[in-house]
Amino acid sequence: MAESLPEHERILQEIESTETACVGPTLRSVYDDQPNAHQKFMEKLDGCIRNHDKEIEKMCNFHHQGFVDAITELLKVRADAEKLKVQVTDTNRRLQDAGREVIAETEEIIHCRLQQRNITTVVEKLQLCLPVLEMYSKLKEQMNVKRYYSALKTMEQLENFYFPRVSQYRFCQIMIENLPKLREEIKEISMSDLKDFLESIRKHSDKIGETAMKQAQQQKTFNTGLQKQNNFRYGKSPYINNDGIPEPRNKIVSKQNLEEEEEEHEDEVLTAHDLVDFSPVYRCLHIYSVLGDAETFENYYRKQRRKQARLVLQPQSNMHETVEGYRRYFSQIVGFFVVEDHILHVTQGLITRAYTDELWNMALSKIIAVLRTHSSYCTDPDLVLELKNLIVVFADTLQGYGFPVNRLFDLLFEIRDQYNETLLKKWAVLFRDIFEADNCSPIPVSNEEEYKIVISKFPFQDPELDKGFPKKLPMSQSVPQIYIQVKEFIYASLKFSESLHRSSTEIDDMLRKSTNLLLTRTLSSCLQNLIKKPHIGLTELVQIIINTTHLEQACKYLEDFITNITNISQETLHTARLYGLSTFKDARHAAEGEIYTKLNQKIDEFIQLADYDWTMSEPDGRASGYLMDLINFLRSTFQVFTHLPGKVAQTACMSACQHLSTSLMQMLLDNDLKQISMGAIQQFNLDVIQCELFASSEPVPGFHGETLQLAFIDLRQLLDLFMVWDWSTYLADYGQPSSKYLRVNPTTALALLEKVHRGMKDVKKNNIFAQFRKNDRDKQKLIETVVRQLRGLVNGMSQHS
Repeated sequence: MAESLPEHERILQEIESTETACVGPTLRSVYDDQPNAHQKFMEKLDGCIRNHDKEIEKMCNFHHQGFVDAITELLKVRADAEKLKVQVTDTNRRLQDAGREVIAETEEIIHCRLQQRNITTVVEKLQLCLPVLEMYSKLKEQMNVKRYYSALKTMEQLENFYFPRVSQYRFCQIMIENLPKLREEIKEISMSDLKDFLESIRKHSDKIGETAMKQAQQQKTFNTGLQKQNNFRYGKSPYINNDGIPEPRNKIVSKQNLEEEEEEHEDEVLTAHDLVDFSPVYRCLHIYSVLGDAETFENYYRKQRRKQARLVLQPQSNMHETVEGYRRYFSQIVGFFVVEDHILHVTQGLITRAYTDELWNMALSKIIAVLRTHSSYCTDPDLVLELKNLIVVFADTLQGYGFPVNRLFDLLFEIRDQYNETLLKKWAVLFRDIFEADNCSPIPVSNEEEYKIVISKFPFQDPELDKGFPKKLPMSQSVPQIYIQVKEFIYASLKFSESLHRSSTEIDDMLRKSTNLLLTRTLSSCLQNLIKKPHIGLTELVQIIINTTHLEQACKYLEDFITNITNISQETLHTARLYGLSTFKDARHAAEGEIYTKLNQKIDEFIQLADYDWTMSEPDGRASGYLMDLINFLRSTFQVFTHLPGKVAQTACMSACQHLSTSLMQMLLDNDLKQISMGAIQQFNLDVIQCELFASSEPVPGFHGETLQLAFIDLRQLLDLFMVWDWSTYLADYGQPSSKYLRVNPTTALALLEKVHRGMKDVKKNNIFAQFRKNDRDKQKLIETVVRQLRGLVNGMSQHS
């Protein structure tokens, strides 16, 4: 108990000395001690309170008198305080009344100052916002007037410079949100303009190409004229162009004409930019570049142009029918690549040289394939020639823009072969028409003027010119016409060689080759067909031989003609020659062969008219009528042969006589002829005598001695053997070179003897008294003996063989 009292005192001291908020732990310790400790603590606390009360009471007693004094003094001051209060209240009222106006003015000043400050702030903010709004208004205006590139630049300024200053305002946020939409709108509009542009140039490509090709043609014409003028000035031939092609005098261009043409050429110079508005491309390119999407635009442009290239390169199915089809095709292609070349040079990066080269190579392969196909359908040489001229202008135009065109000129050489083929077909018709219209008779000339007209068309020198007129030239009317047409063919072939950038030597070689084809194929074929026609008679064949002779002689003039028009010097002249000599020789040989054939056919026709009475007892005493007609025909025919070369006439005459002899021999030995009387033999001998007389009359000059009569030697010896009945001599001298009947074959003699024998037997049957005549019986025995001997010779010959 004694121990707990100091503890309670300590707690009380802590409570007195501790702040009220911190007495909690101290009070808790009271309850943590021994049981009923708080009762004791309360008692201790009450004791402490009583002690303090006593001290307070003691303190109050000590200070009570001073307090009473203070109260007394305070009561004295109370009246003065009331008076002071009244005065203060009155002063305050008067001060409030006086300050109320000041307060009102002050508040008004404060309000004005606040407005002024707000106005200043608004002005400052508006000064920041107004440029933004002005720029945005400018942007809208640019969009309205379609100045999209400027609009994009304005957007960049707004984003980079103006919007950051006013980004805290709502209107700025709205503007910022609108800019991407405006950019997309610009992209769509510019792309739409580009599509319109692409469609426009697709429609106008042919006009662009036509203009470009026309300018290239004018430039070439001007340069050619200038070259001629320079050639004329420096003493060169003004009639030869840059390709070595001669031109007429009326095409020489004077200096004044050149100047006028140059002025006209300068006035009419138009470019692709003059014909087409390229601003959509520039604008679209700039727009996409500003938007950072230039690659997308480039890819789109190239893709669309590739598609258009494929469309342009696709020809119409009937393009080959007219030159306008080809011209439209070339114009579209030229227009396409002129546009590409312009885009290449005025833009940076939209297309590249590698891209255009790739596109051109693709197009060139397609163009060549198309031209190969469609040109193969052309059958008109004039159309092929116009096509060639178009290809040259087409190639020159694109070459002027830097595109390689060597493959096009290589293609022209392929087309040239086709052109020559069409020329050959055309000239084949011309030659056939000339031959059809030809009367195959010598050209009559009545006077010197007519003679000059003929020699102006054909190089002919009449050796009998001094004999005067009228006269007949040896060739027919077809010869000068054929010669003129050959020259026209050379001119036509030469036209294709113009502007092919080939030397005169190469052109000369090409002309000679094409002319050789004309002579060896076309003209030769026409001559062969003419010769083989059934209505062509001997007179016409003779005239054909004469004509081919003169045409053969004219070949050297054709060679000189080619040399002159190609301006080839003799020093550089190559060894190529025309093959006309062989052509006309072949035709002449064919005509000669046909003459021989027709002569033999005519002889056969006369032979078929023979009507011998093989059983006649006595001859008529004169030659058969058919044979005399045949001889008269041969005589008149060979008179026509006087204009033929001697060897041809002699060969024809010899061939006719040999064929006549063979035909007569075959008539005697015909298997259908079973018996022949001696009277028939004598009559046949009279006919052979006429043939020999005809041969000895020299129907064609140039035979030596009895050369022509030898054609009938087999018949003569055979008939002599039977007429003389010289069998003993024949059998005795058989096989000896000096035999009188050397040309009589035992087989032939046996066959004819058996027919004669049968004829004699038939005569005996009809004449009963002839059987008792001793001469007739002896002759029968002789014939039987000769027959046996001849058979022995024949058998010996067969065994020997």
